[in-house]
Amino acid sequence: MNLAYYITAHGYGHGARSCDILRALRERAPEAPIHVVTDLPRDFLAARLPPGPWHFRAGRFDVGMAQLDSIRVDIPATLRGCQALLKRAEALRQQERSFLERHEIAAVVCDIPAIPIQAARACGIPALAVGNFAWDWIYDEFAAGDSTWQPIVRAFREGYAECDLLLRLPFAEPMAAFPRRVELGVPARPGVARRAELAAATGADPAKRWVLLSFTTLDWDDAALDRVRALREWEFFTVEPLRWNGPNFRAVQRSAFSYSDALASCDAVLTKPGFGVLAECAVNDKPMMYVERTDFREYPVLEAAVKRHFRSVHLPAEDLYRGDLRAALEAIETASPPREPVQAGGDAEAAELILQAARDQG
Repeated sequence: MNLAYYITAHGYGHGARSCDILRALRERAPEAPIHVVTDLPRDFLAARLPPGPWHFRAGRFDVGMAQLDSIRVDIPATLRGCQALLKRAEALRQQERSFLERHEIAAVVCDIPAIPIQAARACGIPALAVGNFAWDWIYDEFAAGDSTWQPIVRAFREGYAECDLLLRLPFAEPMAAFPRRVELGVPARPGVARRAELAAATGADPAKRWVLLSFTTLDWDDAALDRVRALREWEFFTVEPLRWNGPNFRAVQRSAFSYSDALASCDAVLTKPGFGVLAECAVNDKPMMYVERTDFREYPVLEAAVKRHFRSVHLPAEDLYRGDLRAALEAIETASPPREPVQAGGDAEAAELILQAARDQG
């Protein structure tokens, strides 16, 4: 019962939730060969996946959003990337059709490129998608003011229309391009609080308040770094390769501590709203200081979820880039409790549906 799981390289949030579902698949089908196709770093996947017959293969079948950093996006670069993808789309579909046939794949899962869905349909095998937003919806906002985006929106919409089943996660847009869907909980599981171990490994003071800076990149100049270094009541943790020198900066090695465990060990998280960090904060019951994102249609949906489901404080992006964190750090201590809990268990739900689709195919 061979499976193929395609993961966009747009961001680590897609990779994190995919690994949660892959882990649930491995628990239910320990011997099933699973082909993981993505351009995400191999060490990122290895740190999150249990042992098993994994077959990793590099591959990129969507563009996502080109990013200037963890918050700002580059729309012109994204457009160029999407136009290049369209030129290669038919060749990629044929390539993946050959791959699926050669490895006798029983079901395809996508988070959330469209081309492998079309390849699966051409092979007559089930295609499932996992997500809380889709690229046709993201790009449609740009197409309203620039007609050069319209073929890109149409291509993704047509690809998604061939999907057999969407596993729709919380914090979602309507995802109207998919003809059939089921609603799932968040796929994350709680991490393990390893505060004493983390303190010993990094030199952090366990008596202080610990904040996880959940960014892949963050452009702080010397003045901003000096302002954060002056906040000596707090310890600030990053996950490598992001790191800075200073008396209260602590870099966590991904090989020694998982992201989930680092988050579970901290008192609060400072981040941009993204599905992965929202899911992790939900299952670990962590308050969130969040920064607005520009030119990304998903942001209002995620911000509404943050306000409904989390203890949270908004930190303006201009304050973040200046390193002016004190007001948010103090405000999060008395933030209001969430109005509504987040449903968990999406990893197990997704795994059962994927395996059932593969069994039906067999």
